[in-house]
Amino acid sequence: MKFITLLSFFLSTQILWAQSFITPYERSKNEETATYQQCIEFYKLLEKQFPTIKRKVFGLTDSGMPLEIVMYSADKQFDPLKWHKQGKVVILVNNGIHPGEPDGIDASMMLLRDIVTNKTKLPSNVVLAVIPIYNIGGSLNRTAFSRVNQNGPKEYGFRGNAQNLDLNRDFIKNDSRNAREFSKIFHFLNPDIFIDNHVSDGADYQHTMTLLTTQHNKLGGQIGTYMNEVFEPMIYGDMKKKGWNLIPYVNFEISNPERGWVAYFEGPRYSSGYAALFQTMAFVPETHMLKPYAERVKSTYDLMVSFANIASKEAAQIKEKRKNSREEMQKATQLPLNWKVDTTKWQTVTFEGYETGKKRSIVTGMDRMYYDRTKPYSKDIRFFNFFQPASFIQKPIAYVIPQGWHEVIDLLRNNHVQLTPLKKDTVLTLEVYKIDDTKTQTRPYEKHYRHFDTKISTIKQQIALRKGDLLIYTGQPADRFLMEVLEPLGDDSYFSWNFFDAILQQKEGYSSYRWEDVAGEFITNNPNIRKLLDQKKADDPKFAANAAAQLDFVYKNSPYYEPAHMRYPVFRLVK
Repeated sequence: MKFITLLSFFLSTQILWAQSFITPYERSKNEETATYQQCIEFYKLLEKQFPTIKRKVFGLTDSGMPLEIVMYSADKQFDPLKWHKQGKVVILVNNGIHPGEPDGIDASMMLLRDIVTNKTKLPSNVVLAVIPIYNIGGSLNRTAFSRVNQNGPKEYGFRGNAQNLDLNRDFIKNDSRNAREFSKIFHFLNPDIFIDNHVSDGADYQHTMTLLTTQHNKLGGQIGTYMNEVFEPMIYGDMKKKGWNLIPYVNFEISNPERGWVAYFEGPRYSSGYAALFQTMAFVPETHMLKPYAERVKSTYDLMVSFANIASKEAAQIKEKRKNSREEMQKATQLPLNWKVDTTKWQTVTFEGYETGKKRSIVTGMDRMYYDRTKPYSKDIRFFNFFQPASFIQKPIAYVIPQGWHEVIDLLRNNHVQLTPLKKDTVLTLEVYKIDDTKTQTRPYEKHYRHFDTKISTIKQQIALRKGDLLIYTGQPADRFLMEVLEPLGDDSYFSWNFFDAILQQKEGYSSYRWEDVAGEFITNNPNIRKLLDQKKADDPKFAANAAAQLDFVYKNSPYYEPAHMRYPVFRLVK
């Protein structure tokens, strides 16, 4: 009797133990996604029971809750520096950047559970780090209605975070605490591979999983070539064996896929574009929003397993190519800044879509377009995935930034940029950009009225610097990041995101009646300015008829005009 009682107790304990690791997704028969609280409690339980799991908590997000990662390491060691020295491939998975797209949240919970319980094997030379839910504020804002295009789950989070920011536009500008903590996580891990799980919007087609990959030319170097020619085809092949026919992220006109499509432009504001600045191969899985939730979660799970298994086989190549690419980038004398698609080159992909048709709209009574799932098709399509640099920038010996621009300096430090403070006041001859013209968006985009079509000119000036101003020498691992954010013509430069708008406002001016007298004396004593004024009047009749414009012209060509107006405050030390 005693034996039966002990056996019964043991079996009931085992059942309870096993049940505690069943996810809310599984309990709901694949119809629900875990809440933020359920997700975190699940990982706490895994950490408590399995020494191969460790959570690391970082700082607070906009929601007031901390961002964290859950790491799996077979040898129970959790030092990223040692991982890299041992040649292990470090994979970082990000989930819930858009919490209405929760496939990765549930897939990652099951994957880590299955790894520690030996249901799924993770190779020992691969380390997995998972951000359970990145957009915590959006996850807490849970409804059943915000993703009208999507087929399940029953309830889910919202795209905007606690500031109503789209976090997948915030990796450079860092308006959110989430993004600032993410950069800490990213540089703590220094991942070789980054996966950011999403769900698509847009056209209807047969594929369950699409894959947006860091554009290989922009990733650059040996790692870019390797990713495009070796690693990514292996992922596609492995997924096909599992029954998932991958396709690049679908980015075409709704009615005309036959024209092909251009690879999605993922500048560094996006997760994959940001990762590329640090020679990290980045992938954005996008499951199809109309496929059943269970299929989407399963394909996400299977894709993460494929990444791990292929990364294990290719570990030596990945580590070598990434190391060589970083060294090449640091030694380069110039780097590409902006990019344009090369329409003379393409890859051919087999797209499995549905024919479109017209039918009467119940809402408007007029014809509407629809996808006819009774008419599937398979067509070879051009995929334009080759880009060329639109411009190159010569690397300076160093950038120089006055200490007053502390918001920018904080972001540089957060991204492990090496800064050298001046030890004393000094004067240096530096290359200086002047903002000759810029256009500004008339509608806000992610909290900003962005600048575009910026025109600059370059001069050399002697600049008086103070003790504590910062030299940023190039030839460091953050070079590409530096040039993207500090060169004003960059698509996602700090200038384009309004970090330097104070220089665009003139702080001092003049009263015309007073300046008339001073200006008259000035051009009398400076005949070269008088000559410039007369020439401009001769060349420009409108200017010749505008007294105020002429006074302003003389003012801006005099020592009374403030030198900081329109002068970009990040200088370049060049030979």
